[in-house]
Amino acid sequence: MAFRLSNPAFLKLLTFRILIVLAYQMMGTVVGWHIYELTHDTLALGLIGLAEAIPYFCCALFAGYAVDHHSRRMFGVLASLLLLLNALTLVAVSESWIGGNATLWIYGSIAITGVARAFIGPSYSAMFALVLPREQYARASGIGSSVFQFGLVVGPAIGGLLVAWAGKTAAYGLATGLCLAAALALLSLRINEPPPAESAPLFTSIGEGLRFVFSNQIIFAAQSLDMFAVLFGGAVAMLPAFIHDIFHYGPEGLGILRAAPAIGAVITGLWLTRHPINLHAGRWLLWAVAGFGLCMISFALTTNFWVAGLMLMLSGVCDGVSVVMRTTILQLATPDNMRGRVSAINGIFIGSSNELGAFESGIAARFLGLVPSVIFGGLMTLTVVAVTARLAPKLRQLQLHHLD
Repeated sequence: MAFRLSNPAFLKLLTFRILIVLAYQMMGTVVGWHIYELTHDTLALGLIGLAEAIPYFCCALFAGYAVDHHSRRMFGVLASLLLLLNALTLVAVSESWIGGNATLWIYGSIAITGVARAFIGPSYSAMFALVLPREQYARASGIGSSVFQFGLVVGPAIGGLLVAWAGKTAAYGLATGLCLAAALALLSLRINEPPPAESAPLFTSIGEGLRFVFSNQIIFAAQSLDMFAVLFGGAVAMLPAFIHDIFHYGPEGLGILRAAPAIGAVITGLWLTRHPINLHAGRWLLWAVAGFGLCMISFALTTNFWVAGLMLMLSGVCDGVSVVMRTTILQLATPDNMRGRVSAINGIFIGSSNELGAFESGIAARFLGLVPSVIFGGLMTLTVVAVTARLAPKLRQLQLHHLD
């Protein structure tokens, strides 16, 4: 069956995804600048990740269970409204309408973001499978990845530019409007949701999802590979420090560098939409993550702003291949009645690793120094690739048609 982008339900789902990604990426960029402006401390930047990861980790499995057993669409709407309240809190902090320690209020709002994001991924994944036939998953995953990465490009860029030209309040205010628009996009989506899954006991149901993931070598290895690569290899959390201390740019420079990886990923996602990878999918995934680690090392070694941007863009190319391959594997290998739980577990592997990676980067930068910490992370990423290739032969030898 030919892939049709004119599918109205899929277009509304993509609209929700781009709006919600734009919103929390803008908030993430501005919050990083806000915190570093208040503290000038790399560890404080790392704590941003920890503040989001803890509530995300605590809620993710329960979110997956809820999505599998109740309305996928309404949980996406509720998550959008929760992010809206978060953005309004940040507006109030920026304008000093709230008394007390501004840093603590910011960390509290970041924790709310973690709760909301725990529901966004499972809701999107479950609705993705409802609006598309199975044979279109690979191409649609490329489009979905491009939309997601486009949000990663535009969100940080807009956030940085708004801080530079109009102030933090304007950026937080725009994020509020985007959250509202995302909720309205989902409310307009009409899909035939299957009847709720049999109401198994909560922890029994969660255990079924965990057993499925941990017993499937391909899914488990793909998730572990990305988790440890992001945990050790990401440098995004430290970008405010690089901008301040090495490149000597303002917030607009932060927006550019935050957007650079996603530019590469958008280009890659669009290419893979037209030229999906079917043969040697596992090898492509392994080589992509290794390339990501090499790009991080190169980024750390340069003192030129534009060379750094190029290295981050190339890291996005590698990450784009990894994201599309992992998403396609997950969609093809997961039974329909477990999509929420498996997506939630994937979120714990991948989503929380971004935030824990930010915390790891802050700790490493405090004890090793800013540049050595990023080099160390890149070397650890290469080590993870080598270990995964050795211990997971099914992933290394994977062809996508094996999952049909």
